[in-house]
Amino acid sequence: MIEKFDIETAKAAMLYISRKQEKADLLRLFKILYFAERNHLAKWGDLIVNDTYIAMKNGPVPSILYDLFKGIRGDGFQDKRYEVFYNAFKVEDNGYTVVPLEFPDMDYLSKASVEAIDKSVLENKDMDAYALSMKSHDYAWNNADKNNKIDFIDIAKAGGASEDMINYILEERELSEILGCV
Repeated sequence: MIEKFDIETAKAAMLYISRKQEKADLLRLFKILYFAERNHLAKWGDLIVNDTYIAMKNGPVPSILYDLFKGIRGDGFQDKRYEVFYNAFKVEDNGYTVVPLEFPDMDYLSKASVEAIDKSVLENKDMDAYALSMKSHDYAWNNADKNNKIDFIDIAKAGGASEDMINYILEERELSEILGCV
């Protein structure tokens, strides 16, 4: 079943990714997460963080996470409901370098999520910002209106999801909507 955004899972994923990097900037964190999410969705039919991706100039950006990091760096709103996230990070170097202040609580990440993230880190950690952006200009990004939501089915297709998996994702989404989970 497709779940709603969970702050603890998002925090764990961002801490895990940022700790895997020598120096993690927002673009790198978001791209590594996007490629992990894309592959996880195509293989397992579910996203890791369950954020909404927006087709921005430099590629897909997780909307809620971006707003949370803007809140940390001082150019966005801070919502008290997400204080646990704000306290876990610091943003330096003109507001783009993310410094983790905690270790991730691995209870919030499944084995499959960790494998997807590890694979994405390995494949993308040495790419420069321009190459990461260009790589993320995939089917899903190209199929979305710029500065608007990217369809999760397009993300699955960009990850190589089979038709059976696409049908499974659609059925799960429909069930989640009926049950009020999304």
